[in-house]
Amino acid sequence: MSPTNEQAQACLRVCQMLSNLYKDIHLFRFDDRTGDIYILAGENLQIIVSPNKPWRFVDETEL
Repeated sequence: MSPTNEQAQACLRVCQMLSNLYKDIHLFRFDDRTGDIYILAGENLQIIVSPNKPWRFVDETEL
């Protein structure tokens, strides 16, 4: 499984926004099982970029 083109473009936009805010990106991980991309940035920003959905912040209550 590979990221979709739309998902890759969304990741680029999210990483650019994080860079504009001078946030360090600590982890960038593609989950082969779900197809989700997980980004951990700054102090505690957690972002999920799913294959067919808009990117979103992780709600820690769902973990």
